[in-house]
Amino acid sequence: MEYLNKMQAPRIEKVVVHICVGQSGEELVKVETLLNRLTDVKPVRTISIHRIPAWGLKKGEPIGCKVTLRNESAVDFLKKGFSAKDNIIKKSYFDKVGNLSFGIHEYIDLPGAKYDPEIGIFGMNINATIERPGYRIKKRNLKKTKVPAKNLINKDEAIEFIKEKFNVKIE
Repeated sequence: MEYLNKMQAPRIEKVVVHICVGQSGEELVKVETLLNRLTDVKPVRTISIHRIPAWGLKKGEPIGCKVTLRNESAVDFLKKGFSAKDNIIKKSYFDKVGNLSFGIHEYIDLPGAKYDPEIGIFGMNINATIERPGYRIKKRNLKKTKVPAKNLINKDEAIEFIKEKFNVKIE
């Protein structure tokens, strides 16, 4: 889709890659090294909010890790994620404001990733935020304001953007 105004063209704002182990310890360290190898970015630990005794989960315990990618590294990793899904994704992966979320069962499905017996097999969630330039107005410190409705991205626009930019088939 061709836009007359470059401020109306959607873009990938960020990609968040998240792996949850469910417990702290040796597995969490393995997952951190895996994410570091795949993205070349130091991961941040995610911490449990609730206490669930049936699962052995304590409040405040680290249970996973995530990495936030921006700019070209985000686009490159998203391309790898799509190729792991054979460049076919579902419409249900998009939410009503155009964000995209999908999972990969095994990290070895990503192109260029090799199996390491010391790490094992882990899956991951990939979340992409699609925005237009100018969304900063809702995040800035001074004079925060809402993004006008005509500048919001809807599900159909996000689907068209992903189809064209990444050559992905959407079912």
